[in-house]
Amino acid sequence: MSRNRATMIGFSAVLMWSFLALFTIGSAPVPPFLLNALCFAIGGGIGLIWTARRGFGVLRGVSWRVYAFGSLALFGYHALYFTAFRLAPSAETGLIAYLWPLFIVLLSGLLPGERLGLLHVLGALMAFAGAALIVLQRSPSGGASAAGLGLAFLCALAWAGYSVGSKRLGAVPTESVTVFCLVTALLSLAVHLAIEPTLLPIGAFGWFSVLALGLGPVGLAFFTWDIGMKRGDIQLLGVASYAAPLLSTLALVAAGIAEPSVAILAAAVLITAGAALAAWASAKGASC
Repeated sequence: MSRNRATMIGFSAVLMWSFLALFTIGSAPVPPFLLNALCFAIGGGIGLIWTARRGFGVLRGVSWRVYAFGSLALFGYHALYFTAFRLAPSAETGLIAYLWPLFIVLLSGLLPGERLGLLHVLGALMAFAGAALIVLQRSPSGGASAAGLGLAFLCALAWAGYSVGSKRLGAVPTESVTVFCLVTALLSLAVHLAIEPTLLPIGAFGWFSVLALGLGPVGLAFFTWDIGMKRGDIQLLGVASYAAPLLSTLALVAAGIAEPSVAILAAAVLITAGAALAAWASAKGASC
């Protein structure tokens, strides 16, 4: 698989994550960890189908340390994310949580064979400014607690660490994500049973939202993202990930949940310019 093709496959995860907010709203009133358990169970089912193509024997050669790393990363990210928003449901929390693409670009410079240039950093900062406009416009209320912001910061570090760590685990087959999802589903179910009430989706759209989440943003997206991280341009993917808040907002606008605004247009310019700058820097580096 070529580097460019793997990068495009990885970007498909960003496209799927753009529907995360829409379907999460549609899945109400399912509590966070129950929703996590349901979605990751569906995602694990997709993984079983994915793995069946090569045979389940491919999973036997993967170290338990890799399984522990991936499972705890997926579970930990979502646990931190949901807890942060419970403590501080504000724009600031969302903005801090969306630092993970910037962290991916910056941390990628520490990987063997990767070079982090000034243009990558400038592109990341431009794209982050666009993401900031989207998050602040969608939730203008303040009052974020220090604990909530701290957990959101850890949340961003967790996903960036998992993504960059996946790059270093390039020899580990993508099929291992199947185990990550199934273990995350079990851990989420255990937490749900311990601390949450059981509330199921309401109506056909509620169940459709849960199914759509499990099939896409909390399912197939992890597999395509794994391919992108291991075989694609990690720096370009990190910057391009800032398209997620923009596309998510556009999906909410199309659904009538959010109103269009000048901020969306400004964010589109910043995100596109930042991604283009990073892409040009990667192409320039590859040709050297």
